[in-house]
Amino acid sequence: MPEPAKKAASAFTKKPKTLEVTSGSAAEFVAETGKADAKVKWQRDGKDIQASDKYAIKSEGVQHALTVNNATKEDEVVYAVICGASKVKFELKVKQEEGKEAAGSQANAPAAAPAEPAAPAEQKEDGSANSAAEEPPTLQLPDTQVWSCGEAATEELAKLDDSNRSTLFIEKPQSGTVTVGADITFVAKVEAKDLLRKPNAKWFKGKWLDLASKAGKHLQLKESFDRITRIHTFEMQIIKAKDNYAGNYRCEVTWKDKFDSCIFDLEVIEAPEVQQIDIRAAFKRRAAPVSGGDGQDDAGELDFSGLLKHREMKEESTEPDFDVWELLKNAQPNEYEKIAFEHGITDLRGLLKRLKRIKREEKKSAAFAKILDPGYQAEKGDKIRFVVDLADPTVDLKWYRNGQEIRPSPKYIFEHKGTLRMLTIKNCTMADDAAYQVSAGDEKCTTELFVKEPPVLITRVLEDRNELVGERVELECEVSEENAQVKWYKNGIELGASPKHRFRTEGKKHCLIIPEASKADSGTYSVKTTGGQSKAVMKVDMKPLKILQNLTDQVVRAGQQAVLECELSEANVGGKWYKNGQMIYASELIKITHRKKVHKLVVEKMALDDDGDYTFVPDGYSVQLGAKVRMIDSPKLHLDHLSKTPEIVVVAGNKLRLDIPVTGEPLPKIVWMKGEKVIMDTGGRVKAESFPDHTSLVIEMAEKDDSGPYKIVVQNEAGEDSAQLKIKVVDVPDPPAPPIVTEVGGDWCSMMWNPPDYDGSSPILGYVIERKKKQSSRWMRLNFDVCKEMTFEPKNMIEGIPYEVRVFAINAIGMSKPSEPSKAFVPLAPTSEPTLLSCDGVTDTSVSLKWRPPERIGAAGLNGYRIEYCLEGTNEWIVSNSELTDKTKYTINGLPTGEKIFVRVKAVNVAGESPPISMTTAILVKEVVEPPKIRLPRQLKQTYIRKVGEPLNLLIPFQGKPRPKVIWTKDGDPLDSNTVNIRNTDADTVLFIRKTERKHSGNYELTVQVEKIQDKATIVVQVVEKPGPPMTVKIVDIWDTNVALEWSPPKDDGNAAITGYTIQKADKKTMDWYTVIEHYHRNNCVITELIIGNEYYFRVFSENMCGLSDDATVTKNSALIQKEGLALKPPKYNDFDFQEVPKFTHPLINTVAVAGYNATLNCSVRGNPKPKICWMKNRMIIENDPRYRMFSNQGVCTLEIRKPSPYDGGLYSCKAINALGEDEVECKMEVKGGLPLQELLMQGVPLTIIDSYRNLKTILPPK
Repeated sequence: MPEPAKKAASAFTKKPKTLEVTSGSAAEFVAETGKADAKVKWQRDGKDIQASDKYAIKSEGVQHALTVNNATKEDEVVYAVICGASKVKFELKVKQEEGKEAAGSQANAPAAAPAEPAAPAEQKEDGSANSAAEEPPTLQLPDTQVWSCGEAATEELAKLDDSNRSTLFIEKPQSGTVTVGADITFVAKVEAKDLLRKPNAKWFKGKWLDLASKAGKHLQLKESFDRITRIHTFEMQIIKAKDNYAGNYRCEVTWKDKFDSCIFDLEVIEAPEVQQIDIRAAFKRRAAPVSGGDGQDDAGELDFSGLLKHREMKEESTEPDFDVWELLKNAQPNEYEKIAFEHGITDLRGLLKRLKRIKREEKKSAAFAKILDPGYQAEKGDKIRFVVDLADPTVDLKWYRNGQEIRPSPKYIFEHKGTLRMLTIKNCTMADDAAYQVSAGDEKCTTELFVKEPPVLITRVLEDRNELVGERVELECEVSEENAQVKWYKNGIELGASPKHRFRTEGKKHCLIIPEASKADSGTYSVKTTGGQSKAVMKVDMKPLKILQNLTDQVVRAGQQAVLECELSEANVGGKWYKNGQMIYASELIKITHRKKVHKLVVEKMALDDDGDYTFVPDGYSVQLGAKVRMIDSPKLHLDHLSKTPEIVVVAGNKLRLDIPVTGEPLPKIVWMKGEKVIMDTGGRVKAESFPDHTSLVIEMAEKDDSGPYKIVVQNEAGEDSAQLKIKVVDVPDPPAPPIVTEVGGDWCSMMWNPPDYDGSSPILGYVIERKKKQSSRWMRLNFDVCKEMTFEPKNMIEGIPYEVRVFAINAIGMSKPSEPSKAFVPLAPTSEPTLLSCDGVTDTSVSLKWRPPERIGAAGLNGYRIEYCLEGTNEWIVSNSELTDKTKYTINGLPTGEKIFVRVKAVNVAGESPPISMTTAILVKEVVEPPKIRLPRQLKQTYIRKVGEPLNLLIPFQGKPRPKVIWTKDGDPLDSNTVNIRNTDADTVLFIRKTERKHSGNYELTVQVEKIQDKATIVVQVVEKPGPPMTVKIVDIWDTNVALEWSPPKDDGNAAITGYTIQKADKKTMDWYTVIEHYHRNNCVITELIIGNEYYFRVFSENMCGLSDDATVTKNSALIQKEGLALKPPKYNDFDFQEVPKFTHPLINTVAVAGYNATLNCSVRGNPKPKICWMKNRMIIENDPRYRMFSNQGVCTLEIRKPSPYDGGLYSCKAINALGEDEVECKMEVKGGLPLQELLMQGVPLTIIDSYRNLKTILPPK
C-alpha cells in the first residue's frame, strides 16, 4: 500500500481569528506556538509591523499578542502572523459605534460562532472511532496517486469559511451529492471588473490538501474567461467518484491583498445493485433468427444494448459458464486471436487494453500482513491501541511519533502476540494528537491520532455589575472541571494578563480582577470555555465632585510669575488645563502640578502669548473652572538692529521704509518728529505709520534735504520710551574730467585723469575705463575690476587705428555718467628685430651679410635697414650705410684685413628703430677656402627615366668657396651646346634639354672644382619610348576550337624592357579586332573557344613601360576552324614536357637606399613546377622579421625593407628551388644617411652587428 502523504506540522497551537470591533476601540489578536520563546513576526498587508503607539506587540512564553489601538476604517485589512514556515492570515473589521449595547452584541457575534461544538461523527456499530465519517479517509486514485490525507474538523473549517465576507466571488460552489462511479462538477465565478490580472484560484480537500497536484484521470481543474461579461470561471470536475471522495472541500481565490474562500461538501452514495454482466455474452454476435423478419437487419451487430439494459438482459447462451478474463490471463499472446474467434469476441483490442490494466497488481508488502488504519480518534483521558500484523515476526520494529522514536514508558506500552505488534497510549492528552509511524525493516506505514477534548461547561454564570471609578472589581464564574482553560473577553476582544487585568483560578472558580476601575472599563465582559460562554455587563460611574476653591482673574506684569490654583473634593481626580479652548501641556515655562486635592498652573515668565482665558476641566466630569489672565508692560523701542550703524543711509531717488519694533501692553501711542516738526500719519512724501507690533517711517523718492536727525516717542499707561535717529541721503558721483593720453605704443597707450568735483557724499571706490574706435559708436569696457588709481594703460589695440577713451567714477551708490572722450590718438610701434642674420661671405677687406625681414612690421611699415659694426676691443658702433637700405643683403667694405668685427642690423620706420639683431661671434676679415661638395638630389641617385619629347631639367646644388668651377661631360665627352643648355650659379648648376631624344640617354658626369680640390657625381639618364611591333607572328597549330600562336620579340624595345604582349583576333568576314589576352609575358600562347566554321587573323602588340607599340604584327595566314563531321585523322603528338628548371629572367640590381625610407629589391623567375622563393641576407635566410616583407606575383619576386638603417646594408640574394633544380641571383645594397656609431650603441644595437657591417663596408661614412 502506498504511504499516504503527510501533513506539514503547524508551528501554531492556537491561531488568531478574524475580529470585528467598533471604531476607536482596541483589537487584540492572540496566537500560541508549540515552542516557548519562538520567533513570531506580524504583518499588515504583507508588510512587517513594528511596535509603536498604534501597534502593541507582546510575547510571553508560548503566547503572542498583537493589539491594534484606536481602530479605524483604515485598519480594516488582512493581517498575518508568521512563525518559521507557518503563516496564518486573519482580518480586522471596524464598524461605527451606534450604541454601547449594540456595539457589545455585534462585537460578540463573530466570537460566539466558533464556540459551538462540532457535531460528533457517526460511529460504527462496534463503537470504534475508525469510521469514514469520523476519521479522514485516504482518497487513493488508480495506480499511484494519493490525494487525500484527512478532512478538517467543522470548527477549523468554520474559521476558513467567512460566508459573511465575499469580496471576490459572485457565484460560490454549492454542496452536492453524487453516486459512486458518476461525475460531478463544482463551479466558482469571479468578476474581473476591478482586477487588472487573472486571480489565483486553489481547490482544497479538508484543511490543507491542495488538489492541484492530484489532477489527472479522476480530477480535472479548468479555468475560462468571458471577455464580454468579464467573468472568470473556475471548475473542479470529479470523474467516476468513489466512496472515499466524500468530505469537506474549500475553494480559495486571491488577488494581491484580496482574499475570498468558500467551503462546500461532497456526499457520495452507493449505486443500486444490478445484475452481473456476462462480458463474453455481451461481446458475442447475435445469431440470425430462424425465420425472416425485422431481426435480419441487425444480423452481425454487437449487442451493446445488453450492456445498457441490465434489467431486460436474458440468458441466451447455453455454453458452459467460464471466465474470458481467466482465459486471456493464462494464455500466451499468440493465442489471443484464437480465443477471440472461438468465443465470438470482436473487440479484442479493447479487451487487451483492459487486461493490461488488470495485470497491474499492487505489490504486496513483504514486512506487513496488515498495516495501520489511516486514522484513529480517542477522547481525552482515554487510551488508544495501534495494532499491526507482521508477515515476518523476526523483523526489527520501531514506533515513531512526529518523527521521534517512542521508547517504552508507563504512558507508552509495547505488546507482542504472535505476529501482532501493539502500541498502547494511556491517558491521551492533546499532546498525543500527532502523526504516528511504524517501521519494519525498510518498510513503513503511518497513521494519525486525533484526540478529542470533552467540552468544559459553565456551572455558575457571570453577573451584571455597577461600580464606581477607583474601586476594585472582581468578576467570578464556575466551570465543570478543575483547572480548565477559560478565556476572558471584553467587547469581543480577548483579554490577556496585564497590570490592568489579572486572573485567578481556584479549583473550578475563575475570577477576572480589575484592581482600580476606570470609565474605560465599562463594557460587556464574557468568559468562554470549550462548552459554552457567559456574559455580563459592567458599568463604571464617576463619584460626585465638589469645588472647594475656584480660579480667580489675575493681572500680571510682563516677565513676572502667574499662578492659577483650584481645589476639588476628590484627591484622585485628574484634569486638563485649557487656554482659549486649546489644551495646555507642561513645559519649561509652564508648570502643571496636582497634589492631593489641589491643581495648580504656574506661568514662570508672563508674556503676551500667555494672555487669555484659562479653563480647568476635571477628568470624567462636565464641570469647568475658568479665569482671565491679563498682562501689562511698559512700552519699549527695539533698536538693536540699528546699533551697529550710527546713521541710516539711503540712496537719492529711492524709497526709505524704516521699521522700528515696538512692545508694550496695552498698545502705546507713537509720535515721529524731525526737529520740532511732527510727522503726520497722512503726510505726503514723508509720513509715519503705526502697527500693533512696530512703527514705520516712510520717505518716497528720497532727496538731499531729507538728511538730518529724527526723534520717535512711544507712551502708554505703564510708561514712556524715546530714541534719536539720523538719516543720510547719498548719490552717485559727478563724471570725471576728460582723460589725457600721455604716451602711445604699438598696441597700448598710457592715460591719466582727475577725480570728479562731487563724490555723491560717499568715497570714490574706483574708476572704469572704456575705449572705442573713432569711427565707431560702440564703447568697450577695458577693466572688469575697478581701477583705484587715476592712471591706466589700455592694451590690445590695433596699430594704426585712431582711438578715444573715457572714464566713469564709482562709489558705494553706483557709477557716474561717463566723462568727455579724450583726444583721438593712433597706436604706432617700431618693427621687431630682423631675423636670421648670417655672414654670407668674407674677403680680405669686406664682409657680406644677409638677413630676413622682421616677423612683425606693424602699421607704420618698414622704411629700411641700418647696418652697424664695431671692432673687437672697442665699444664704438660705426654706421656702415649713411642711407637706409631696403634690401636684406649688404656688404661692408673698407675693413682692415685680419681684424675681427661685431655686426648688427636694425629695422627703421616712422615709430623709430627696432631692437638690433647681432652676430653672437666676431667675424674675422679674411677670405676662407671651403672644399667643394655636390649635394645630389635623391631622385638622381638612381636611373633618371624620361620619355622621348619630354624636357629634361636637372638642378644640382653644391657648395664651395671661392666660387667653384663646374664641368659637365657625357660618357666622357663634352656636352653638345646646341642641344644641351648649362646654367651655373654660386650654389647650384642646371642642365636643361628642351626636348629629349633617345640619343640623350647616357651617363652624365658633374665635376665641381675649387683650386685643386674637386668633387664628382654621375647621373644616369634613360630616355625611353614605345617599342616596335614583334618581328614575326606565326600560327603554329590548329585543333578543335584552339589556335597556337608564336612570335619573336620586337627589333626595337624603345630603350626599355618589354613588359608584355597584347594579342587580338579578327574574323575574316568583318575584320573587327577584339582583344583576347593582355599583359602576356611569353612569346607563345593558345587562343581557345573560337567559333567553329569561322576564319581568324591574329595580331600582337609589344608593351613596355611607355605603353603598347603603335603598330602590331599580323599573321600572314588565317586560321580556319574546321566543322565537325570531317574525317580528319589527327596526327600523333608526343606529350610536351612543360617542366622547367628555375631560371631568373630578370636579376637583382645593386641598390643604394636612403636611411629611413622604404627600399625594395625586385627580380623575376620562371620554372615548372612553381619554384619556392627564399630570400637571404649575407647568406642567412630571412624569416619572421617584421622589417622585411616578401611578395611573389606572376613570377615577379619583391623584397621590401621597411625604413632601413645602415646596418641593413649588405649582400642580398634570392634563391628559387623546385624538384628539377635551383637558381640564385644576388645584389649589394648600401644604406646612406642614418645614425653615427654612438647613437647606434645608445639605441641598443649590438656591437657585433655593427662590426660585421663595418667589415662589409655597408655602414655610414664616419663622422
